[in-house]
This record gives sequence, C-alpha cells and structure tokens, in this order.
Amino acid sequence: MELMADLLSLADLNAIAVSQLVGVGEKKAKSLAKAEIETLFDLLTFYPRRYLDRTKESRIADMAEGEEASILVTVVRSSSRRVRGGRVMVTVTVTDGSTNLDVSFFNQAWRERQLTAGTEAMIFGKISFFRGKRQMANPVVDLVGDKTGTIIAVYPQSDKSGLQTGDVSSFVAEALRRTVPPKGRGFLDPLPMAVLDRHDFVDRNAAMSGIHRPESIPEAMAARRRLIFDELFRMQLALVLRKRHMEATEVGMEHLIGGPLVRRFHERLPFPLTSAQVRAIEEIATDLARPIPMHRLLQGDVGAGKTLVAVASMLAAVDGGHQAALMAPTEVLAEQHHAGIRRLLEPLEVPDPGSLLGDRPLKVELLSNRTSSADRKRILNELLVGQVDVVIGTHALIQDKVRFSSLGVVVIDEQHRFGVEQRAALRGKSADGVLPDVLVMTATPIPRTAAMTVYGDLDVSVLDELPPGRTPIVTHWVKAPGSLDIVEGAGSAALEAMWRDVRTQISDGRQAYVVTPLIDESEKIEVASAEETFERLMFGELAGLNVGLLHGRLSGPERDETMERFRRGSLDVLVATTVIEVGVDVPNATVMVILDADRFGIAQLHQLRGRVGRGEHASTCWLVGDATTSDGEARLQALVDSTDGFELAEVDLDLRGEGTILGERQKGRNDLRLASLRNDREVVALARREAIHLLDADPGLAGHPALLEELGLFLDEAEADFLLKG
Repeated sequence: MELMADLLSLADLNAIAVSQLVGVGEKKAKSLAKAEIETLFDLLTFYPRRYLDRTKESRIADMAEGEEASILVTVVRSSSRRVRGGRVMVTVTVTDGSTNLDVSFFNQAWRERQLTAGTEAMIFGKISFFRGKRQMANPVVDLVGDKTGTIIAVYPQSDKSGLQTGDVSSFVAEALRRTVPPKGRGFLDPLPMAVLDRHDFVDRNAAMSGIHRPESIPEAMAARRRLIFDELFRMQLALVLRKRHMEATEVGMEHLIGGPLVRRFHERLPFPLTSAQVRAIEEIATDLARPIPMHRLLQGDVGAGKTLVAVASMLAAVDGGHQAALMAPTEVLAEQHHAGIRRLLEPLEVPDPGSLLGDRPLKVELLSNRTSSADRKRILNELLVGQVDVVIGTHALIQDKVRFSSLGVVVIDEQHRFGVEQRAALRGKSADGVLPDVLVMTATPIPRTAAMTVYGDLDVSVLDELPPGRTPIVTHWVKAPGSLDIVEGAGSAALEAMWRDVRTQISDGRQAYVVTPLIDESEKIEVASAEETFERLMFGELAGLNVGLLHGRLSGPERDETMERFRRGSLDVLVATTVIEVGVDVPNATVMVILDADRFGIAQLHQLRGRVGRGEHASTCWLVGDATTSDGEARLQALVDSTDGFELAEVDLDLRGEGTILGERQKGRNDLRLASLRNDREVVALARREAIHLLDADPGLAGHPALLEELGLFLDEAEADFLLKG
C-alpha cells in the first residue's frame, strides 16, 4: 500500500497494517501481534526502553566489584547443569574483546538456546568476583544483532512474542524510511506552533526519528521530552474538555449558602475547624451556589476531618429544602457514619408546614442490606415525600426502588471502592433532569500530579492539616516474620517489647488492635491468620485479657456485637482482618499491631494505623514483617519515618509506579507509553496549564481539527462520543 500523499496523522498510521512493511511476513506479523503491534502506529509508539551509548561502553576488564553497567558482548560458549533441588543453572561465557565474563542464569533453561556461540547481546547487571574472576548473575539480556552506529536503541522484549531488539529495530527503520522526510511524506504535527516555541520542543518528525534512531543521547532525550508532553497533553485535554462539557450541558441547583442550619451546625461544634476545613467548606459553598452541578474531590489524610466538611455540604442542600445522600462502601462504615452524623445533627430542626409547631427534627436515616423490611418500606416512603433529609447507606442506595423527593447533594465516601456506574446511578436519582452536586471523598491521598491526571475532570479540595487534639502515632518496625510461631513464643527482644507495650497500655485502661492478612490459615502463604492468632494470643502473650475476633466471614449481628463490645471497652484487644481498615473510630484504642506488615501496601498500612491516635492519649503502631525485597524494606521504613499520608503517597508512587493509581482512567488504549506520573511531575503540570490555555481560546478545538482527531484516537468509543460529538 502506498502511504498517503498528505502529511501523516497518527490515525493514518493506525490504519496501516504492519504487515505491509518489507520483511514482515506472516510469522513475524504473528510475533508482532503478540506484542500488541499490529499497525504502524503501534510500531512507532513501541518505544526503546534504553540506549547503549557505544562512545561510553563499559569494558569488562575495567569493571569493579558491585558496579552496574551495560556491556555489548559476544557469546563464546554456553552450557547447563542441574543444581540442588532439580533446578537448572545455565552458564554463559561472554567477551567484549577486553576479557571474558561468566554469566549465570538460575532456573532459566531456555537461555542456553537463546545465547549460542557467536550471538551478540547487550547485558545489564552487577559485577561480582568469585575466585578472582568477574561474574554476573541473572542480568537483563537484549539481543541486539550486528548493529553499527554510536547509539543503539534497545526495545522491550518478552518470551511471549519472541521478538528481539534486532527485529524491532529493522522494522522501525523501514517504517521511518517510508514516513519521515526526505523519502517519506512526514508527520502531521497537531501541536500549536506557539506551544512548540514556548517550550523549545522538537517537531514530530524529529521526535519520531530521535526516539528510535538518535545520533546522540541529547537527541534521544529531546525526542523523549516532546513525546512525553504529547501523551500528557492529550490526557489533560480530554479531562478538561470533559469537565467543561459537563459544566456547559448539565443543569444543577443553586443552593442557599450560609443558611440557618449550616450556621447553627457551626455554632454548636465544641471545637474550631482547621483552616484547611474552612477553606474546603468555602470552596464547596462556591460550587453549590452555582447552577452548574458540583464535581469535587475532597482529599484528606486519615483523621483530617472530611466528615465534618461533608456534613456542612449536605446541610446546605437541606437548608434549601432538598435532600442529601451519603454512600459508603461497607455496612460498618455506613453504620458508623449514621451514628456519628445523627449525633452531630440531633438538635437541628427544619421547617415543616404539616407540623403543629411549624418545625420538625432534622431526620437522618440509614439504608443498607441489614435494614429490616419494615424500616426499609418506611424510609423509602419518607424519602419519596421529602420527610427524610439525609440518608446514609451502602450500595442499597442505588437500587431502583430508592427514589427521592429532591436530591440536592450526593457524598460518596472512599470513592475508589465504587465503580463509575455505581457513582452515576446515585447521581441519577435526581428529578426533572436537575442533577445533584457531587462530593467524592478519599482518605487515601495521592500525589498532586497523579490527582491532576486521575481526577483531572474534578475540582480538588485538600485537607492537609489535622484537627487539634489528634495525638501523634509512633511507629516501630519489628524485623521478624509475622508467622504464628513467632507470635506464639520466644521471639526476639523486639517482639517481647511489643507485647509488653500492648499489655502495659491495656493495664493503663487503653485498648489494642492486632491485624492479620488472612481469616484462616493458608498452606500456600505462611502468614498469620486471624483465627489462629486469636487462639494463640488468648493462651499466650495476651492470656488473661479480654480478646475479641472480627473478620468478614462473621454474620452481621456477630460483627455488630463484637464491634460494640470493643467500642464500650468490654474487649481489651480486637484481633481483626482489614475489615477495620476504614471508618472504625474508637478513641480509647492506642496500640496497633500489624502482623506480616510486609504483605500490605503503604496506603493500606497508613489506613490501618489511622485506627489509633484518635483520642487524647499517645499511640503506637507496631509493624511486624520480614521484608525480603528492597521495595518491601522501603515501604515499612517509610511508615516508620512519616505519618503524613501525602508524603507517603509520594513514596508509594515512586515504589509502585502509576499503574495502580491510574485505575479506571486506563481503560481503552493506554496513552502513557513514555510518560510517567512518577518521573514527569513537572510535565504533568505544564500539560495541564497548556490544555487550559488552549481550551480557553478555542473551547471546542474547532480551530485545531488535527488535534481533535488525534485526541479521539486515544479515547474509548463512549468517551469519544461524549467529548467530541457532544
């Protein structure tokens, strides 16, 4: 197929099969497809993962013990042998002309077939010495073939596809020959010239050539910088377009701000709000006063006082004669919200023309799967006629039978636990096409740049300070396995000190949690189980104390009874799974023990730790875990070093990358092939500013049709319809 005479857009490339390139036959096309390369677009956005700079090649003979380096080598010979346990060890002798190096691979028998005599490869690893000879164990290997040139691009490789760097490099060279001037037609560059000039970006032809076939490392870095910006700019354009489309097309309520209910609520609080809470309430009030539905994220650390901000928001709806709903992910959390919010609002009254005195108490109801059928029927009727002002519940709120008289504000707690459809279903409970204002809350802070990407179509309020009276939590890491044998007995001095601390705090009238990852014992994963831990502690370290057990397999009434006994102080210690992670609030609990802490993520450990330090007494968290990786050690050490959820979120992003954070944003085609929220924080903010600047001047991108078309390539069908055809 002849490539089109006009400049090539990414959409054009996406319409040309990679099989049309010289050298891509049926077998190679299948291998490319396994690597998700089916079009020229896929191929040219299959970027190198690193480069070998032959002007700065390391020589084996010059490398010192512990030094890490990339070396271009030729295989001299390879062999394999069985070692203890029936595993295979492959030994490959390689040379770079200066001297030989023995490279060993454990349990990778296929390496003997891959690395035959004469094969050229790039290896990356750490040098060690054995009996005076240099060696390297389990290095990263890239087959580069007989490549010439100063800079060699090294592409991702996998056993699944069988593709090697040499294959990809030759296909990319052919694709560039047919697309980039002087022989090709060249790429259409949709980025406005002003943006290119403002940030000194190379054009798209230079970017595509420079990323794949650079003549110098600075050329590769300039290309990479431009392509990273493109990815983040497209993402920010889509998010800002979505936000503005919603603002332009959706009809909301203009709420009464500073009404009597909100005023009396603030007057009755026995403590002052933090400046962060005041700021968030003012930001929300500004949204509520507008006739555009609010879409706001309230992000705050554990204990930062998000619930008070949410209550103030819901009262603004009730002040105007509307209703409010709060949806929580678990029955435990919904019940706790109901009890706490009802206490806060108990003395408040709302106008009621049907009442003898003209007023009635403000009504807060709970709706969950545990609500009795009689109560459910009553609540549904009262919601429909407007006699329930605030309803708190679980997924039960989005059932078809739940209808409101006038739903004004929706609050969704721990929003990451709900899908898009569930959130939309509650929002869709409004009447007459007038949409309620939506506040989503999370106690799992994420870094600002990630929030700008994940929640770029939301306004964000941040609670970045704790209310007065919250006591600091001191965290200790006991470097020991969290196995039951250790729990049972004669562990290290640190373990003995930990259990001594638990008993001391209980003797002082305080309470404790012990958290385990599993409900019962697993043969496959040797981690402490709640039931086994409960039994052992009852007759071991915590003998003579009142110990309770809480996990997800208990029936609702059993869970309620156990939790209520702990709240009342009838239980000294609660052995639990992560069912207590969110929302459990017992101010008298001052010590937390987390067994097998190395098996939890940073965010979850921080959430669990947040169950203590909620009262006036000093609190302690003990992490018991034997981290076997550097990342595992870094996670646990981060918890010891900081109680700041936002700081921990940055550490988490550095350790895990953005894959888990992006979540549902990464449906459809993944446009983050080069960009990293972790490494490109400044570019995220830059892309956001440029997207807003461009859409301020050209709200529908009518003057930038190429950019609009390109944007559609990276959205799934529903998103494209919503943003680009609306």
